[in-house]
Amino acid sequence: MKIAVLSGKGGTGKTLVSVNLAAAAKEAVYIDCDVEEPNGYLFFKPEKLESEIISIKIPYVDEKLCTGCRKCVDFCKFNALAYIGTKLYVFDEVCHSCGGCVLLCPEKALSERDKVIGEVQKGVSENVTVITGILNTGESSGIPIIKKLLDDKNEGKNSTFIDCPPGSACIVMESIKDADYCILVAEPSLFGAHNLAMVYDLIKLFKKPHGVVLNKCLNGENPSEKFCIEKGIKILGKLPFDNELGTLNSNALISVKESEKYRDVFSSLLQTVTKEVQHETASNS
Repeated sequence: MKIAVLSGKGGTGKTLVSVNLAAAAKEAVYIDCDVEEPNGYLFFKPEKLESEIISIKIPYVDEKLCTGCRKCVDFCKFNALAYIGTKLYVFDEVCHSCGGCVLLCPEKALSERDKVIGEVQKGVSENVTVITGILNTGESSGIPIIKKLLDDKNEGKNSTFIDCPPGSACIVMESIKDADYCILVAEPSLFGAHNLAMVYDLIKLFKKPHGVVLNKCLNGENPSEKFCIEKGIKILGKLPFDNELGTLNSNALISVKESEKYRDVFSSLLQTVTKEVQHETASNS
């Protein structure tokens, strides 16, 4: 069972939900795909860490072989190559590592070199295997790291919780593409409803079964709840705007381990999500 937890922006409670669901499970894998700002490990504090460097292929030019034909420049749709004066320049920051320029070069003046863009760390925290992607500062895309994160099969584990990047960009699409179910986390405001609509459109595009967790709920009007009702989206649960929960979260403590009240809340939410996944599986079989 692969559960992706996503939201239209940062700070809605996406990590809060995914960390506590993983901790509430009997045995689980927590994958932090928010590679630009991973913070799930702060809660789990995993031990027995293993690290793997992640690199991409970048073209490298042999100036002695290059004749300035510009075929590679014309080919590259991302403007990662430019021939200026008598020299071919490669702009690593915008290269998408497709390798087309290397294949196309008639003089074999282009080859590929490795460029390190980040790492994947894997450790254990009690019943949870914690896998974290870390993108180096200044790198343009974390997709190669996310692909590596989701490559790890972790056979024998019952549940996998994918803490997605915020928003609805390509890295989010990569994070949810193999998920069995998506949990959308939203705040009770007009801005929260707007961002909920954004990720709702995304998971509809991918035809993913889904439900919503409403976080920071107060008495009174809740635009995100209204949006769910209008669209017929199942509300999986509501988390209150609560001082205890906020304090635990800000101190990087896992609520299900510190509070009996929230152990019950997240255990109940996990049961609800599990039933939803089982229902979807049965419907599609």
